[in-house]
Amino acid sequence: MARLFVVMGVSGCGKSTMAKALAKATDGFFLDGDSFHPADNIEKMRAAIALTDDDRWPWLEQVGRQMAAQNGTVFCACSALKRSYRAHISKAAGEDVLFIHLQGARALIETRMRARQDHFMPPSLLNSQFDTLEVPGPDELAYNVDIAHSEPQIVAHILEKLAL
Repeated sequence: MARLFVVMGVSGCGKSTMAKALAKATDGFFLDGDSFHPADNIEKMRAAIALTDDDRWPWLEQVGRQMAAQNGTVFCACSALKRSYRAHISKAAGEDVLFIHLQGARALIETRMRARQDHFMPPSLLNSQFDTLEVPGPDELAYNVDIAHSEPQIVAHILEKLAL
């Protein structure tokens, strides 16, 4: 079983909340993938400009390397929207990474985004996130999770599914 987990999905789906809760429940380590974005990426997103693949490659490299540098079980919140992004993270980590995709209705996620304060990602970029998203398929080391339930229910479900 993998020791490195990326909690992934579009902005506003609850990646950070779930990754923190899973890390706490397993005595694991939490990483926020957003903390590895270069300042230029953050400024683009604040200006409601969607990132390009070229913007993302160095960031994804850092995500994978930082995960692998930790001891024990690691849960990282990172969008990882495309299959190629997930492959890039795994390659940079140099070991298996299991992706936990938080998926839900656009309306639910938009409501959550609008309720957030002090986050650099504006709700106006949600459509570009859904347009970019490639839902992990059965041939990937990934698990898709419905976010329509409470946080404790989702955490318990993931822990049971992953036998953690």
